Amino acid sequence: MTSKRQFGSFLSILLSLTLLTGCSRSVCRDYAVMGADEFVADSYCIRQGKLAILEMEGIEVGALPPDAMEEYIDVISEDDILNIVVYHPSRKDLMESFQFINNAVGGFKVINGQIDLPDIKSIPVAGLTLEEARRMIQYELRQQIRDIEVFVNYRDRLSRKVELTGMVATSTVPVDGRIRLYEVLAKAHVPPNANLFMSYVIREGCPLPIDLHKLVNEGDMCQNIVMRGGDKIFIANPADSTVMLMGEVRSPKAVNLPYGFMSLREALVSAGGIPFTGDRRHIQVIRGNLKCPKIYVLSWEHIIHLPNDSLLLMPGDTVYVSETPITQWNRFIEQLLPSFYSFRSGYEFYRLTD
Repeated sequence: MTSKRQFGSFLSILLSLTLLTGCSRSVCRDYAVMGADEFVADSYCIRQGKLAILEMEGIEVGALPPDAMEEYIDVISEDDILNIVVYHPSRKDLMESFQFINNAVGGFKVINGQIDLPDIKSIPVAGLTLEEARRMIQYELRQQIRDIEVFVNYRDRLSRKVELTGMVATSTVPVDGRIRLYEVLAKAHVPPNANLFMSYVIREGCPLPIDLHKLVNEGDMCQNIVMRGGDKIFIANPADSTVMLMGEVRSPKAVNLPYGFMSLREALVSAGGIPFTGDRRHIQVIRGNLKCPKIYVLSWEHIIHLPNDSLLLMPGDTVYVSETPITQWNRFIEQLLPSFYSFRSGYEFYRLTD
């Protein structure tokens, strides 16, 4: 009987230690817990756009170059390819020969600073503007053919062009000293679902403080800079910025943020809402890295009474809905019972066989 009592005491102690260990595993972290007022204030910053969001994330945002909005004089350079079109009321053969070179050969390439034209000498064009080159070509042709008209534009450029990657249909767009960002994006055929918040423009290896969402979707021409040769544009995928919905929501998931922000109400709807097991008094938004997060604690009353643009989420946020106390208790009992019955069965087996 003594051995039975000892074994029973051992089982009781083991069960108690198991419960205490499971309930005491908490990690203390130093993080800021804030309420609805702070969340609304930060939402106002988020509404200002990408640059304000980057500053909230601790990313330093510089200023645009002072000449970013100014057009500049662009000149023809080595290896540029020109489209040259001529018009004459009676020389159809000459017009067709120029058009054949444009279409079949791929245009007139600048080699050693010059271009070769049908039936006349090579013409030096490197260092000239398109208008200056047009006048020179027209002058040389009129030495032989009166009343001929000449039109010149760029077909392609080796160095003086914008390179585009990501969700675009066109990989390069030539620059001419006047073409601006909006026109380049139009030529690149950016899809409507592209993530413009995560997209960026790079010049000389550094990202420019440009908000493509404000430019394309809100018509903010303050972002419409003049493009320069060597500029690079990356257009991001819709899934490149997300928020996580976790805890007591019907469909825990990652939600895409193509515009860089979303209302908390919209995010909860996309996750199917909060079921009866969720505690609507404790809806938490976790922002920042896990080592030092900022946590906002909101309630359902805030969500239904405050306007959407006062409760905004930004990329990387996690929304966590806590369990109700009764839900926590029920799940605790469900997890406890199998262990309790296992200990009890072992004790009964030992008692019967002793």
